[in-house]
Amino acid sequence: MQVAETISSVRKAVKAAHRRSKTIGFVPTMGALHVGHLSLIEAAKKDCDYVIVSIFVNPTQFGPGEDFQKYPRPLEKDLDMCRKAGVDLVFAPAPAEMYKSGNITWVTVEKLTDPLCGRSRPGHFRGVTTVCAKLFNIVGPDLAYFGQKDAQQAIVIRRMVEDLNMPLQIVICPTAREPDGLAVSSRNKYLNADQRKDAAALYRSLEKCRRMVEAGTTDTAALAAEMRKTLGEFPAIEIEYLSIVDAETLEDTDRIAGRALVALAARLGPARLIDNIIVEA
Repeated sequence: MQVAETISSVRKAVKAAHRRSKTIGFVPTMGALHVGHLSLIEAAKKDCDYVIVSIFVNPTQFGPGEDFQKYPRPLEKDLDMCRKAGVDLVFAPAPAEMYKSGNITWVTVEKLTDPLCGRSRPGHFRGVTTVCAKLFNIVGPDLAYFGQKDAQQAIVIRRMVEDLNMPLQIVICPTAREPDGLAVSSRNKYLNADQRKDAAALYRSLEKCRRMVEAGTTDTAALAAEMRKTLGEFPAIEIEYLSIVDAETLEDTDRIAGRALVALAARLGPARLIDNIIVEA
């Protein structure tokens, strides 16, 4: 497995892979890898001949007071996981390599970035779309893999690729979950034992919504009220948002008619956790 720290070395490796007619699969990450990332790598390995993983804690997607400084960076462990997973190349640049002279050019996706996480994290998605555009330009993948857990991010990136005619396909893979349903996340490490136990209520509330929709309830206010009731049994959980929106436009809806995204964000101790499911009526 090759480890590259510079843009030029990545491009050299990709050029060599293309000469051998290999398809390029790309998994962008911020490191602190877990089974969710490994599932993306596995999907990329299945579809593609040459798999690249980026490990870069992107400073431009963190706002003031967020956890950029303390975000876990176990690089050697991450590299070992990638090696064992059969990754061909890991791109692990320093911030100065990605933003050599400061950044005055930004990629902004409108409308889709306003609701959900966009309300409480202004500027977050501008950082995400810009760094992904840069990474796509550096790596030149045929396919790039994202997790459903970060549903809004995946939808925004897919729209950016479509609108800017980028020559790659975005693949969205299922959310990896712990046995109790909690979505696997690098930020789960922030939780103590009691908080970790309470965190499972997030998925229970989503599953309650799913069961209600399957039983015929489509009124989003009623669905949200029952979800809040479930979460209300755990005082330590502070709901940031709980929304049921159109699965493509992310617009609010009073009644589910077709595919809907049920998404929530909550704070539990030092951790901000997000999760979602897709329902259809």
